[in-house]
Amino acid sequence: MSQPFELPDFYQPYPARLNPHLNEARAHSTRWARDMGMLEGSGVWEEADLDAHDYPLMCAYTHPDCDGAELSLITDWYVWVFFFDDHFLEVFKRTGDLKGGKRYLDRLAAFMPMGLDLTVPEPAGPVEAGLADLWPRTVPGMSADWRARFAESTRNLLDESLWELANINRGRVANPVEYIEMRRKVGGAPWSAGLVEHAVAAEVPARIAASRPMRVLRDSFSDAVHLRNDLFSYEREVRDEGELSNGVLVLETFLGCGTQEAAEAVNDLLTSRMQQFEHTAAFELGPLFAEHAIDPIGAAEVLAYVKGLQDWQSGGHEWHLRSSRYMNARARASRPLGMSSAIDVLGAKRLRNFAHVPYPRVGPSRIPDLYVPFDLKLSPHLDRSRRHTVDWCRETGMLEPQNRVVGTAVWDEAKVIDYDLPLCAAGLHPDASPEELDLASFWLAWGTYGDDYFPAVFGGTRNLSAAKVCVDRLKEFMPLDCSAPPPPVGALERGLADIWARTAGPMPVKDRRELRASVEDMCAAWLWELAGEIAHHIPDPVDYLEMRRHTFGSKLTMSLCRLRRSKAIPSELYATGPMVALQNAIMDAGMLVNDVFSYQKEIEFDGEVHNGVLVVQNFFDCDYPAALEIVNDLMASRVRQFEHIVAHELPIVCADFGLDADARQDLDAFVAELRDWLAGVAHWHRHCSRYDEPSLLRHHRATQWRIGGPTGLGTSAALIELTGARGGPWAGSTTPSCAGAAAESA
Repeated sequence: MSQPFELPDFYQPYPARLNPHLNEARAHSTRWARDMGMLEGSGVWEEADLDAHDYPLMCAYTHPDCDGAELSLITDWYVWVFFFDDHFLEVFKRTGDLKGGKRYLDRLAAFMPMGLDLTVPEPAGPVEAGLADLWPRTVPGMSADWRARFAESTRNLLDESLWELANINRGRVANPVEYIEMRRKVGGAPWSAGLVEHAVAAEVPARIAASRPMRVLRDSFSDAVHLRNDLFSYEREVRDEGELSNGVLVLETFLGCGTQEAAEAVNDLLTSRMQQFEHTAAFELGPLFAEHAIDPIGAAEVLAYVKGLQDWQSGGHEWHLRSSRYMNARARASRPLGMSSAIDVLGAKRLRNFAHVPYPRVGPSRIPDLYVPFDLKLSPHLDRSRRHTVDWCRETGMLEPQNRVVGTAVWDEAKVIDYDLPLCAAGLHPDASPEELDLASFWLAWGTYGDDYFPAVFGGTRNLSAAKVCVDRLKEFMPLDCSAPPPPVGALERGLADIWARTAGPMPVKDRRELRASVEDMCAAWLWELAGEIAHHIPDPVDYLEMRRHTFGSKLTMSLCRLRRSKAIPSELYATGPMVALQNAIMDAGMLVNDVFSYQKEIEFDGEVHNGVLVVQNFFDCDYPAALEIVNDLMASRVRQFEHIVAHELPIVCADFGLDADARQDLDAFVAELRDWLAGVAHWHRHCSRYDEPSLLRHHRATQWRIGGPTGLGTSAALIELTGARGGPWAGSTTPSCAGAAAESA
């Protein structure tokens, strides 16, 4: 049988190096695998199989600097994990034994004790025996935080094998976003990142381990590792094993293209994720260290970890070129730095990320048929909330200049009426009481105002520092104990103080904390978006999708839905894979609807780069209609994934948790609210006056900016007034005022 495609040229900027203790690790790993029962008699491997796979070579390439004992330990872990993968394939995937696979995986958690007592049950079989041996050899000397993170990634690696098995049983190929997210768990690279910390003896400080830069470094590393493996393993996984969890197959299916074209697209995404890693390491770590007061030793450990991840990328690639496990007979070796093409080394795609010319004429947004199969219901209190929302925006100061600084009146009453945010709230919460609908409308107004305010006020001056001071101050207006906040400065603070007091007062502290985290995530995402606009950087597709859930306010509005329906539902249920995937799928569908409708507003009128259609245009180097079709297909696939989870995965979760009738009723109501959420979002986009071309022309003709100058009695003649016109920047050199004196000091 012929090879299914030619391997592409890979972006590989770091040279691979080989650990000098390779032979020691080879001898040790063979003895260890035999002692654990993984070789002759296991029904999975013979010694010849282990020799051919040569995991010690992989570990020697991926961990080139550790000593012999550490390399042997790391190698044992990889022998164990690859044996698990092949054993699970033979025993459960090939037989389709979903229930047996779950029982098997449930037992493995007992072999990773978190306390000082490392006693484990009597192992049954090679996988349990291997884990029982590895855990006590690994965790001593590592912090409790590292143990928890490593145990979680190990559980994810094991448990999500059930997701692969379930898809095989149903003949289902995942959509691209679902695949990337699930592959991080089942593919094991986050687990590998944890072992990198152990191998380089450098733990990530606990207070920044969950930060955006560290998460992006781990996730972009993981995605690149997995996508590379997908290219090399396609022939074995798809043709021989019948696997459906392979990135090349996923894009073949989603794009409806040939295997070679899909492989090239996977390689492009691999390159993009590696360059995202580099961008994050170069531009986000320094500010992170300063913000969290990381001392030089802690910073050095993080940088050692980053270097370890880079070594893993290079070494993993080198091993794939040599292992008999993969399709590499006609692999093209990476060319030396300096001799590669511009695409490989100089990075034409990376350069294109910064080369978009702002404010192009794109014409009215084209709206395709959108797959929103949920019935729309509207609250009967809509007209009341429309009146109250205009009054609330006026009372909070959203319709006037901020802190008496000219040029910062982002909204006026006509815009508030045109934007009609209560229409969105009426679809999101059709059964809300009049007061609840008012509050939901105020939240939407506040979030939308903030989304407009940041690029208008801070983007024009490119003052990211002042924007950060503004965001940091907003936290003070969400006190968990509902104490009095400081005096607000500006509409953002005044509005947040009001809606927080109205919303958080009746909530338990746990729910307040969750709501506050959602607001903080959204505001932090505004900073990410602002930084991208200042740098004029079209984001990586994966980073865009994951951050867009925050910038669009999806997580905030989802949080409000969830808090209304959580009385009888165990909180642990929301952390399960199906529930996380359920909410992510519907959030992505909603924000992609927004990207479709807002394309002209954001690209032609606002000069922005954070739009899914533009991201796809840039990534695939295609025109607007082609990118729009891809975005619409992705939106539809996310809705179908939502439907799939509700039909096939949530019943299993309910059974696993033993939910009673009340809890199931609450869960059904929560799912219904998610359907209402998407139906309401789609309806609002179709019927508000925010995105259509006549409204855009009207709003931008009415937008006036003044160049900042002297203020006070008799100085108005010294101010030059600018009227916005399509095709140019809108913001004059105004002073960001949300944070008052704090912003000035920034």
